[in-house]
Amino acid sequence: MPSRSATPDQWTSQEKFRIVLETAPMNEAEFSAYCRAHGLYPEQVEAWREACMNANADAAEQEKQQRKARKAEQKKLRELERELRRKDKALAETAALLTLSKKAEAIWGRNDEDE
Repeated sequence: MPSRSATPDQWTSQEKFRIVLETAPMNEAEFSAYCRAHGLYPEQVEAWREACMNANADAAEQEKQQRKARKAEQKKLRELERELRRKDKALAETAALLTLSKKAEAIWGRNDEDE
């Protein structure tokens, strides 16, 4: 048993699970006697049993949410990569135009219309 100084609600999940396992095969009279002997309320143990039984359902729900979040992150990543490629192309085009204008100025000189 966990230390008597800690209240049952402060016990670790492993301790609660162990109690659920110990009480699972008991009939109602044995269960009540066990709870009295260990200072527990039957409702507490029943709540712990429900939590244990629903643990996998919670895990499945969490995994579903994680998959959904991962899918949203992948979509956002694709959008950001697409935006980066677009900006890289625009930058390359601007650099090419600047280089061509400098070459044209070097070959033909400055145009009066440019001033």
